[in-house]
Amino acid sequence: MATKSVSFSARLTELLAFIYPDLDASILATQVMEAFWPEGVHRRKRPRAPGNNLWSQRDALLISYGDSLIDGTHKPLDVLHDFLLTHMKGVINGVHILPFFPFTSDDGFAVTDYTKVNSTLGDWEDIQRIGGEFALMSDLVLNHVSSQGTWFNAYLQGIPPYDKFFFEASPDDDLSDVVRPRTSPLLREVETKNGTRHVWCTFSHDQVDLDYRNPEVLLEVLRIIRLHIDNGVRILRLDAVAFLWKEIGTSSIHLPQTHAIIKLLRHLVNYATETVILLTETNVPRTENLSYFGKRNEAHSVYNFPLPPLVLHAMMSGTAKYLLDWQRAMPPAPLGCAYLNFSASHDGIGMRPAEGLLPQEEIDRMIDTVRDLGGLVSMRALPDGGEAPYELNTSFFEATGRTFEGPDDHHVSRFLCSQTIVMSLEGIPAFYIHSMLATPNDRDAVLRRGMNRAINRHRWNYPELKESLSDPETVHARVLKLVSDRLRIRAEQPGLHPNATNFTLNLEPRIFGIWRQSLDRTQSIFALHNVSKETVEIPATQINLIDDEGWIDLLSGEEIRADQGAVVFAPYQCRWISNLPS
Repeated sequence: MATKSVSFSARLTELLAFIYPDLDASILATQVMEAFWPEGVHRRKRPRAPGNNLWSQRDALLISYGDSLIDGTHKPLDVLHDFLLTHMKGVINGVHILPFFPFTSDDGFAVTDYTKVNSTLGDWEDIQRIGGEFALMSDLVLNHVSSQGTWFNAYLQGIPPYDKFFFEASPDDDLSDVVRPRTSPLLREVETKNGTRHVWCTFSHDQVDLDYRNPEVLLEVLRIIRLHIDNGVRILRLDAVAFLWKEIGTSSIHLPQTHAIIKLLRHLVNYATETVILLTETNVPRTENLSYFGKRNEAHSVYNFPLPPLVLHAMMSGTAKYLLDWQRAMPPAPLGCAYLNFSASHDGIGMRPAEGLLPQEEIDRMIDTVRDLGGLVSMRALPDGGEAPYELNTSFFEATGRTFEGPDDHHVSRFLCSQTIVMSLEGIPAFYIHSMLATPNDRDAVLRRGMNRAINRHRWNYPELKESLSDPETVHARVLKLVSDRLRIRAEQPGLHPNATNFTLNLEPRIFGIWRQSLDRTQSIFALHNVSKETVEIPATQINLIDDEGWIDLLSGEEIRADQGAVVFAPYQCRWISNLPS
């Protein structure tokens, strides 16, 4: 018997009644619709059904700050646009521009005005220009705003509705279970027109948390989302979304109301005439992270956060044991959903997602190796007052500069292997601009700016970068070409569609092997990666090549036969062994 579908209005009202049980959900539903679809903007009559057609093997993202490239003359967004057209066309088709709004700290994540583009970067026309040629991702910094922004200043002055926009608590409250990504005090004492208050600051005292118990906060965020969509944004990155809803006496992370708000956003974009994808940024252990897929009714995509520490460990140790153990237990993304795979981002290499996946002694070896390479480690506060490693601060290229045993001559091939793994797995690959450019650690920026994360946020002088990229012998030109060439090959393989079959192979632990098969079953690809500095031979019979089909390594062009005996891998060599078209 067919299940009767729930109407748009009924589902919206149901979600709002759960989030705000003491308010009139019908009135709120009308306000939500007016915020997301203001006069002159219309919605679909039917929701966009879940499916695997929102992305393809041609999709790959570049992650960059608006001013990662500067020349002192042109607007940084124009400089980024030039780099995208010159070097990234045909390599990636999407770009995540990290927060491009006016801000006061945390490199953009303490926003003062969500409606404006930071004038030092450019303007909305520059954003629209990039969004017209690449799928554009913007940061929706949902959890907090700058303490020096318009909203918080109005709060201090007791001006409605902002006087109830921020989450308050008391130092006498039991906050011992609150999960924190930082070691700074959770509460900040402020003087307001209404007296002394203590506001909640999950990240820093310049980043004050919003109070979503007030529906006016949600409505204002919806208006901001509409502004982003109207300016060409098609992927919304929900920054720090796990901390959205707070309750005194709880962990204040992953609360049911947080999931309900994401369901509400998914419900709205399902009815948007524009194709909009929701990506949740939840740097937490695997089970917690995967919960943001919901039942195909929350995020379209989640970051594959365990991937960076596990790939880096494989490169440092010469064994894919822990990477393989994790991959074998990973479920396929639900229909209409996809993983976002990456090795590096503007933040450090998160170590919380490695909890339970890597033994402590292996984590300690990684920390020691990163420090030997000039990297840093950031800590987080524990409920018992202790500290634990939160992230490794280093450029990913620099982090692959040596193994646990010491330096060698395989740096570039080891790094290329790490990026090829990111391209091979089920999901959409994303690459930080400093990985594409083999940018080293910027220790001077750490000293100058007083923050660990500055080590991986170098600002390139664009004329100097262009000169370096014009010389094919520089490491920057070599890495950019090697990674770009593989992405171009990937774009032509239906077997590497983000939702194509992904089966982990049981080979020896120096080989990270997965079998991919296209949605229509016409192409099989055995993606094999030697994570060691040794030459490795694998019997061809272990790869399950069908003996009446022709096979070719897409990366080397080498013919592979099912009866050839052994398949040989040079140190850090990767192979994409695909059946030939009939």
